[in-house]
Amino acid sequence: MARASLGRRLTAEAIGSFFLFAGVLGSGIMAENLAGGNDALALLANTIATGAILFVIIAMLGPISGAHFNPAVTFAFALRREIGWWDSVLYVLVQIAAGAIGAWAVHLMFDLPILQFSTKARTGIGQWTGELVATFGLLITILGLLKHKAEAIPMGVALYITAAYWFTSSTSFANPAIAIVRSLSDTFAGIAPGDVPGFIAAQLAGAAFAVALARWLFADEPARHTD
Repeated sequence: MARASLGRRLTAEAIGSFFLFAGVLGSGIMAENLAGGNDALALLANTIATGAILFVIIAMLGPISGAHFNPAVTFAFALRREIGWWDSVLYVLVQIAAGAIGAWAVHLMFDLPILQFSTKARTGIGQWTGELVATFGLLITILGLLKHKAEAIPMGVALYITAAYWFTSSTSFANPAIAIVRSLSDTFAGIAPGDVPGFIAAQLAGAAFAVALARWLFADEPARHTD
């Protein structure tokens, strides 16, 4: 199948990022409104909605753009030389911009101030370790399935993030763009702007570690000859 044009790929990234980020933030607001102060129930609702929208947008848009919706994923594929660096920059800019529009659309839907900044602190070695682990796991999932069972990527990523919301201390942002955009929303899923750089550094480190390991772990075994 011929590769989609850059314009179509960027449009697919914009649509996917819009709905992913709107899904994360909107479900967080709805969950907090309905959970009656039960944070575990709110997180569960937020998790289910995030996993569901991930499956849909990856299955729908993956054949066009690769369904990155995440600068860490784009960075990983750039390191693997499967996407050019200029295209990577455009992907990331579109992911952030469309994600921000998604956040503002959510604020409008829920009658909240459109422009706002989060005051929710998320910092420290535990949070950063959580983001490194979450992003490493996400990229290993993608790269492993890409090698062995590409058709399972939508379900694999959706299930991984659903699980990682619960087993990581940071609730698995695993995405530099969503860290930036969540700083623009003072809601359940927010993060204080000053805490974003630590998250991004951990996420990119996790992605780089995953790429390095995947080169060896998923390499083809050399043929063995017997006399």
